Amino acid sequence: MEVIYPEIGSGSMAWKKVLPMEERARFVLEVEKAEMSVAELCRRYGVSRKTGYKWIRRYRAEGLDGIRERSSRPHTCPHKTNQDWETRIITERVKHSSWGPKKTRELLFRSSLEEKVPAASTIGDILRRAGLVSRHRRRSRKTYYSGPLTEAMYPNHVWAVDYKGWFRTGDGKRCEPLTISDLYSRYVVEVRALPDQSYEQARGVFERVFEEYGLPEIIRSDNGGPFASRGAGGLSRLSVWWVLLGL
Repeated sequence: MEVIYPEIGSGSMAWKKVLPMEERARFVLEVEKAEMSVAELCRRYGVSRKTGYKWIRRYRAEGLDGIRERSSRPHTCPHKTNQDWETRIITERVKHSSWGPKKTRELLFRSSLEEKVPAASTIGDILRRAGLVSRHRRRSRKTYYSGPLTEAMYPNHVWAVDYKGWFRTGDGKRCEPLTISDLYSRYVVEVRALPDQSYEQARGVFERVFEEYGLPEIIRSDNGGPFASRGAGGLSRLSVWWVLLGL
């Protein structure tokens, strides 16, 4: 940055470029001469009294070094991940080269229940800075069914199934709540806390539910696992089993 001010002395107004450091040096030197008041000098140099007195204090405490440009960057960054976490994250990534940020965070959480583990996005940033992962283009999800949804006309006509978002129980274990409901009666057929979203866990629940309530005609789900897949027709092992049952 540089300041341009008119140089007075001849009939014409000649403009002269002045660097901020030079301007401040002239200001504090004129203050030391005491030929003009500080207020007058501040008006002459186009600065506030607060700024003028700041330069004076710095000059008298540190000399010319005190009026140099100073970085506005904060000395500390409270939300920055500390070096210990970065070392642990990189160490685990080296041990498990195929793991991504989410799986790495899960491992750190299990071994550090009393500490606040960095978010998966933070872990990803750390691994990228270390050159251990690269950004992948997100693959667009394919919608396998885009037609109108069947309206439930009677009990056991259409069931809705879904996982309602996982959470941790008081002992730190993962809980995946699977819900099954009848869309006609709004009756909640089943709510089951499962340790994961695997085919085996889900099939066990559906076998018990089908035995107790019978088979619905239609099951409505999202395109997530274990209900759908990227395979032919979007069918997963679970949905193939449903088809074989006549759903």
